[in-house]
Amino acid sequence: MQTQDNSNDFNPNMLSIAALIPARYASTRLPSKLVQDLGGKSVIQRTYLSTVKTGVFDEVWVVTDHPEIKQQIEAIGGKVFVSQKEHTSGSDRIAEAMSSVNADLIVNVQGDEPFQDEKSLRDLVAVFLDPRVDVASLKTRISAEEAENPNAVKVVTDLWGDALYFSRSKIPYNRELDPSVPYWKHIGVYAYRNNVLNDYTGLPKSQLEAIEMLEQLRLLENGYRIRMVETLHQAIAIDTEEDLEKARLYFKQL
Repeated sequence: MQTQDNSNDFNPNMLSIAALIPARYASTRLPSKLVQDLGGKSVIQRTYLSTVKTGVFDEVWVVTDHPEIKQQIEAIGGKVFVSQKEHTSGSDRIAEAMSSVNADLIVNVQGDEPFQDEKSLRDLVAVFLDPRVDVASLKTRISAEEAENPNAVKVVTDLWGDALYFSRSKIPYNRELDPSVPYWKHIGVYAYRNNVLNDYTGLPKSQLEAIEMLEQLRLLENGYRIRMVETLHQAIAIDTEEDLEKARLYFKQL
């Protein structure tokens, strides 16, 4: 049986894989951030194009609630599913689009992360050759100082790499102030077996999910495994004007 350690042996022809990009128009800290200009195209167009460019997916869809985003994606030849419902999370939004997508694995790519990394995504989907994996996501090593930031979601795992807990708090608690204690930041790209994603929307919002405002805790509270895959890629997530300027500077350097 192969696990994530054998990701280079993964044959994408074994499983059909679709990327779904939830793209909600409204945003709090940076209004209509997904349609902001990023090197002559919008943020959501850049996310779509970089996701396609990885070559990991059989299909790539944008799932949106707004006609402007629909128009922008169709203008570059992309596939769009228009959400008809109000949703509290990106996973709920993409689950609605499952009626239009026929794939074994569904990868939820964040619409506000315009620079997708091929290696990270290939490593992510490779872990599904292990039949015990229901859901997978990414993590990256961070400093103890960054772990103090509640906007950086931390994760701790068991010996097999499955998530034990996610928190906005600094975990684990370093009682002895041991400088070797690792801290891991959760990167919000999720991959699901299609039946698990369908199940997800039927689950009520969980207590821990409501407390921490973290949708992945709904899965943990209901007994699903979330396999965490390490990545060295530092994604640029656009939440503020400062993030957008950082992304524009990065794009000029490509």
